[in-house]
Amino acid sequence: MQPTPAAPEPTESELLQVRRHKLEELQKRGVAAFGGKFEVTQDPGTLKRTFKEGLVAEGAEVRVAGRILSRRVMGKATFFDLGDITGRIQCYLSKSDVGDEAYALFNDLLDIGDFAGVVGLTFITKKGEHSIHVKELTPLSKALRPLPDKWHGIADKEIKYRQRYLDLISNDRSREVFVTRSKMVAEIRAYLHGRDFLEVETPMMQDVPGGAAARPFETHFNALDQKMYLRIAPELYLKRLLVGGFNRVFELNRNFRNEGVSRRHNPEFTMLEAYWAYADFEQMADLVEGMICHLAEKFCGGLVIEHKDEEGAVTKTIDLTRPWKRASYRELVKGAAGEDWFSLSKEDKVTRAQSLGVHEIHAGDEHHELDQKAFEKLVEEKSFNPTFVTHVPKELVPLAKQNTADDSVVDVYELIINGQEISPGYSELNDPIVQRERLEHQAGEETQKIDEEFILALEHGMPPAGGIGIGIDRLIMMLTGAESIRDVVLFPQLKRKEA
Repeated sequence: MQPTPAAPEPTESELLQVRRHKLEELQKRGVAAFGGKFEVTQDPGTLKRTFKEGLVAEGAEVRVAGRILSRRVMGKATFFDLGDITGRIQCYLSKSDVGDEAYALFNDLLDIGDFAGVVGLTFITKKGEHSIHVKELTPLSKALRPLPDKWHGIADKEIKYRQRYLDLISNDRSREVFVTRSKMVAEIRAYLHGRDFLEVETPMMQDVPGGAAARPFETHFNALDQKMYLRIAPELYLKRLLVGGFNRVFELNRNFRNEGVSRRHNPEFTMLEAYWAYADFEQMADLVEGMICHLAEKFCGGLVIEHKDEEGAVTKTIDLTRPWKRASYRELVKGAAGEDWFSLSKEDKVTRAQSLGVHEIHAGDEHHELDQKAFEKLVEEKSFNPTFVTHVPKELVPLAKQNTADDSVVDVYELIINGQEISPGYSELNDPIVQRERLEHQAGEETQKIDEEFILALEHGMPPAGGIGIGIDRLIMMLTGAESIRDVVLFPQLKRKEA
C-alpha cells in the first residue's frame, strides 16, 4: 500500500483568509474581536516570577492579559501560554469551568498570536509548572496574520529589522537585549544624578552644526526662512550652560550624522555628553570607568563579559577589571607601527603602513591623518580590553585644551573597548582666542561654519572643565555581546522598501 501523501502546507493567502473568516464569525456572535479595557493584576512574566518566588500564593485570583503564544488541546481541556515582553505563563482552560460555548470559541475561533485576557486562580501542575486555572476568558484582539515559526524565528535580517515587533515576539534574546538596554539607560541617568549632575535638553535643530567633524542632515525652517541642521553633537550648547553657571550637566539623547551605515554606525544614534566644571580629563576617565563597571556588575553579573555566537559558544571575552590601562597615543602608535614612526617622512609612513596592512592611506595625507589611520587599524581595532588612549594630537581634537608640557597634543582620552571607541573625554578648551584659531583652521575657507554665538559665550568666561561623550549604542553592544549596532537599536535606519 502506498503511503498517503502529506497534505500541502497552506499558503500565506489561505492562512489570511482563514483568519478573516474567524474574525467574521466572532463578529456574528457579538464578540468584540478588537476589544477594549481589561483590568489586569500583573503581567504574564511578572506573575510567573513572583508566583515562583512565593510572593503570590497558590489559589490567588489573578487577572492577566497577553498574546496567545502556544496551545495544546487535550479533549475537554486546553493548555495555552499567554505572554508579552515580561515573559509568559501557562494557562489551563477546562470545558467544565467555562462552558461548551466559550471553550469552543477559544479553540475554534482564536489563533496563536491573538490577544486574550483571563481571570483565574494560581496553581501548580503535577509537573511543577506555575500556572493559571482559567475561570473566565475574554478575546481582546484578533491577529489577522500568523506569527513567525516558533522554532526558526526570523531568519531574514531585513524582516528582523524592518518588522522589529515580529523579532521581539519570536526571539527571547532580542527581548532581553532591549529590556536590558532600557534599564541600563535609566541606570546611567541615576548614576549621574547621584553625583549631582543635572540633565538638560538642548536644540536638535541648529543653524551651525558644531561639536564634531561630521556631515549633517540639512532641513529648512520655514518660519525663519533659513537652512537648519539636525545636530551632530550637543557640545557647544552644553558649554554655554557652563558659562551660565551649570557646574555639572549632561544630556542623553539623539545625534544625527549623514554618513555611512555599517555594523558599528547608524546615522541616528544615542549619545551621552556630560560636563564637569573645575575637573579635567583624568577625572572624567575615572567617572566613565566607574559608571561602566557599575553597569557591568549590575546587569552582566560581573566585570568579565563573554560574547557568544548563536549556538552559545564563547567567541570573545572582555575583562573590565579595574584599574583600566592608560597609555599615550604616541606610545601606542610606536608600539604598533615602529619606534621610529613619528620621525618618518610621509612617503615612508605610507610604505610602512601598507606593509602592516593599513591600505587606505596616501602620500597626500597630512602627518596627523597618516598617524590616525595607522592608529585606527593597528591599535584601535585590536584593543578589546579597556584602554584609555591619552594625549592625542591637537589637530584631531579642536575643542580640547593643549597640554602644558607638550603643545603638540591635547589633554584628552579616547576609551577603546571591543575594538572601537566607546567614549572620548577632554579637558575642555576655554580660551576663546585659541578656540577661534582652532575652528578657523578646521573650517578652512568655509568660515560660515564657525559658531560665532559659541565664541561669544566663551568670551564671557567659561570655567575650566572636563567633558565626556559616550556612544550608548556601542556601549550596549559591548555589554550585551551584540555584533551589530542594528541589534541594539529598536528601529535602525533602512532603505525604503520598494512597492
